[in-house]
Amino acid sequence: MQFNFKEIFTAFMVLFAVIDIVGNIPIVIDLRKKAGHIQSEKASLIAGIILIIFLFLGNSILNLIGIDVNSFAVAGAFILFFIALEMILGITLYKQDENASMTTAVFPLAFPLIAGPGSLTTLLSLRAEFSIENIIVAVLMNVVIIYIVLKTSSRIERFLGANGINIIRKVFGVILLAIAVKLFAHNIKALFDLA
Repeated sequence: MQFNFKEIFTAFMVLFAVIDIVGNIPIVIDLRKKAGHIQSEKASLIAGIILIIFLFLGNSILNLIGIDVNSFAVAGAFILFFIALEMILGITLYKQDENASMTTAVFPLAFPLIAGPGSLTTLLSLRAEFSIENIIVAVLMNVVIIYIVLKTSSRIERFLGANGINIIRKVFGVILLAIAVKLFAHNIKALFDLA
């Protein structure tokens, strides 16, 4: 097992930028309001498990069910697109069911917000360049940061206030919308190129 600090740091920074948990704080706060409570431990753990499983089995799983990475990313882009619309327009598209806190821990928080198409496809790219043990360390470091942000989201909300959150929510809604459009455009182009 060969740990390389440079590889770990690079993989960590790439994943941190793609997951963008700090940028997702307004979504986290919004989900907490809908569900009443977010299980930070469960959400972080499930996201970490999804990321690590996908690191090992990603290509095999997608190939097995006949889906390529680009189709997977396009589907994820649609989900991000609708979440962004909720943030910008202040509407509710995502309906909560009775088992609210468990569902919120898994969907849409652990997947697709944290372990989304962006981070999952990034893992497949990193695997081609870096040692698997270094990527696992980078994933675990991100999971710790995700947990801290989820756990302190209410304190962050109190610090920013209702107006601050609202402004940040709209701004990040536009950013998320742009990410969704970019993800869609890049992968739909790749799909047409493959066709």
